[in-house]
Amino acid sequence: MKYKQTKASSLSSFIFILAMIALVVGSYFVLKSPSFETNKPNINLPLSFFWNSHHPFDVNVSDDSGIKSIIAYLSNGHERVQIADIVLKKPLKNYTLQIKYPKIGFEQNSDNLKLTVIATDISKWNFFKGNTRIKSTLIKVDSQKPDLFSLITSYGITRGGSALAIFKATDKNLKELYIETNFGKKFKPSPFYKKGYYAVLVAWPVKQKRFSAKIIAIDEAGNKTKARLSFFLKARSYRTSHLQAKDRFINGKISDLAEDRPDDTKNLSPTEKLRYINETYRIENDSLIKKITNKVDSNRIDDFHIQPFYPLHNGKVVGSFGDHRYYWYGDKNNTISESYHLGVDLASIRRDNIYVSNPGVVVFADYNGIYGNNLIVYHGFGLYTVYGHTSTLLKHRGDVVRAGEVAAKTGATGLALGDHLHFSIMVQGIFVRPAEWMDTKWIQTNITDVIDNAKKMIDK
Repeated sequence: MKYKQTKASSLSSFIFILAMIALVVGSYFVLKSPSFETNKPNINLPLSFFWNSHHPFDVNVSDDSGIKSIIAYLSNGHERVQIADIVLKKPLKNYTLQIKYPKIGFEQNSDNLKLTVIATDISKWNFFKGNTRIKSTLIKVDSQKPDLFSLITSYGITRGGSALAIFKATDKNLKELYIETNFGKKFKPSPFYKKGYYAVLVAWPVKQKRFSAKIIAIDEAGNKTKARLSFFLKARSYRTSHLQAKDRFINGKISDLAEDRPDDTKNLSPTEKLRYINETYRIENDSLIKKITNKVDSNRIDDFHIQPFYPLHNGKVVGSFGDHRYYWYGDKNNTISESYHLGVDLASIRRDNIYVSNPGVVVFADYNGIYGNNLIVYHGFGLYTVYGHTSTLLKHRGDVVRAGEVAAKTGATGLALGDHLHFSIMVQGIFVRPAEWMDTKWIQTNITDVIDNAKKMIDK
């Protein structure tokens, strides 16, 4: 009898243990199932930001299992206003919550707010209550647009030329400030003389028929102000040349330069090689110059004393800026290539001294395709000078040069048939007329006097 009782007791214990094991294993698998996931929803909010309260903004909420509810409220430290209480009948994995400034609730305008968002998912975790995430962010409310005022500009700007503009831009949360043009170029202004004032050199590319420019100011909250810069626009015609592409030129200089790009030119005919060098390779070389000269430092401009550039003493102009050149082969009606000449060519004696007329920093000193041995000097305020076809570079990248120093020697490297200097001037990555910056009167009228008059206006 005892034996039977003991056996029954043991069987009961065994069944109980199996039941407990089954319960534990079952509970484990249930709790590990997606229905009991423990990941909290994600709320995409920065720690702080600026907000133009006239425009709603979006907050993205996401969860792998699905979002059940979202609550949001704004607080100014004294009052709290609920702006969202959303219960989703059909749970979503992604939900975009639009935040609007409450029309009622705050007794007075609040510049500093705290946004709190509470999101809960459909998980059965936490006794079927789901996972909840609470996230807050600090908001600086700013609905005031930046203040812009054009102070003074150069009287006019010539197609292919440069001009100076000085203006005032104020906003306690200013984020972006630039000059926007009709051809897509953005010019960066430099701080000028006193706080809140800026100066900028702008340029009208020779290939553009029209020119317009606006100051654009944007603050941290996205408020934007535009102000037009007014210049008298001076139309200017440039030379058009029709040049014969002789076999000696094609089989000489063109073939030599084609060796820089053997994979691209090996299967081209002689005239196709000329088109490749004069157009495709030229664009590549110009793009490098534009990239290097597109930068402007952030130093404050109080004065900009520029002497006329005179890089080649006793040099004669043998090639003009803006010349639209067409190359023909065999027959004058057989045009095989075209390009613009974006500098002036100056010639004197072989291997003549090339002078840097104004102090600056060498930002490039290397070989550059059609420009041959190429030197580029930065003079500040977004103004650069470019020296091409040199036989010898006497300066290196990073060298500081003084006014009057010899920086290179003339030569015939690159796409040059004879010893000369190709001289270009750049304004924030745009080729401009060197003649302006080689003219004492133009510099005085369009740069020096404008700066002096602006300072007098500011000091009044």
